Amino acid sequence: MTLTNAQARDVASLIHPFTNLAALGETGPNILVRGKGVFVYDSDGKEYLEAMSSLWCVALGWGEEELVEAAAEQMRKLAFAHIFAGKSHDPVIALAEKLKEIAPFPVGKIFFANSGSEANDSQIKFRWYAANARGLPRKKTIISRRGGYHGTTLAVTSLTGLDVIQQGFDAPLPFARQVSSPHFYRGGLPGESEADFVARLAAELEALILREGPGTIAAMIAEPVMGAGGAVMPPAGYFPAIMAVLNRHGVGMIADEVVCGFGRTGNWFGCQTYNYQPDSMSLAKALSSAYMPISAVLLSPELSEIVESEAKRIGMLGHGFTYTGHPVASAVALKAIEIYQRRDIVEHVRRVAPVFAARLKKLMDNPLVGEADSVGLLAGLELVADRKNKASFPESAKVGAACGRFCLEEGLVIRPLANNRIAICPPLIITEAEIQALFDRFERGLAKTLDWVVREKFI
Repeated sequence: MTLTNAQARDVASLIHPFTNLAALGETGPNILVRGKGVFVYDSDGKEYLEAMSSLWCVALGWGEEELVEAAAEQMRKLAFAHIFAGKSHDPVIALAEKLKEIAPFPVGKIFFANSGSEANDSQIKFRWYAANARGLPRKKTIISRRGGYHGTTLAVTSLTGLDVIQQGFDAPLPFARQVSSPHFYRGGLPGESEADFVARLAAELEALILREGPGTIAAMIAEPVMGAGGAVMPPAGYFPAIMAVLNRHGVGMIADEVVCGFGRTGNWFGCQTYNYQPDSMSLAKALSSAYMPISAVLLSPELSEIVESEAKRIGMLGHGFTYTGHPVASAVALKAIEIYQRRDIVEHVRRVAPVFAARLKKLMDNPLVGEADSVGLLAGLELVADRKNKASFPESAKVGAACGRFCLEEGLVIRPLANNRIAICPPLIITEAEIQALFDRFERGLAKTLDWVVREKFI
């Protein structure tokens, strides 16, 4: 195919993340030019219902004028100011206060960064910093889960449990350990109940801690719902069982709420939905509805005090970024939280979630769908060759990717993931009518996928 001028310029100039770069050179990128509500439009004028909030992040949809005005007003007033060396400004102070107010656990202090990766990277550094301050130099191991996603900076690449993200980057580094994914559909043994599965995973975690030595484990990091690792919802009782093990051995929990925070699961935070309390938390994405890059690390009073004491001993805290607490990003995030509260976005999610869940379950009528599960406005489903025995398609078939292409033809953006998993994560403002439109388009894309699979003799 012949690339447009803009596509050719893109291919000649950009390295695209998480992209088959060779294939992109032949097809060219899909270039978007505007968005409104839950819809985006490409350079040909085609409309797409954006059922992934772009990258799990545009919670308030496109064209939210209050966020635009908050950014413009702050730019006119104070476009940039850093918070190094004792300097500060009103937006970052107010944002820190607001996050402490709405946090689901006691928070001492907050550190700001620019992305979920940077936030999780900072989590590692703060845990190590605290261990050294306590005179526990061996307490440095961080546990994550296979299939978990925590970012792509050098350190957190070791915690992200996806092979494609570690291959070629000399990861994982020695501080990282992993335990099993809580995906019962794929990980449950024949005849095993969900309760038995949860007990087995808790026992696996405890065995790892005992094998390594509790004095070497700094923390475990986990997403309430696994995002890029398959949109996987944990079984009932999973997090309380995991927390019991961690508490028993004095191991902290880092809640990676980058995807789940700010209403996605029907509560302000995913840890509330799944009934557990961490001692630190990472936020990003919906923190500003993705209108500005910003992330936050929330530390318990105990961790905050230890970090401050160690920084006092050393002479300063030797960690931070130029754009830590950027005033424009802080102002936009503060306005986004105000909108979530004023419009009661969490209640809206709870109100429309049953419609979302019902349409998702109806997809089980298609023989390609082996599993379909959701919480709030976040769904994951798996395409299989044989539903009876959960037989997967060969990886070379790339059935999930094909489904993504057919959905694009129908004017719908979804997220094909590894192992033919599909994620759906629309803006939190989506209406019931738009949910119906989303699944109407998805059903047409899925029907095309089934026809293609049959034609290609994959089943």
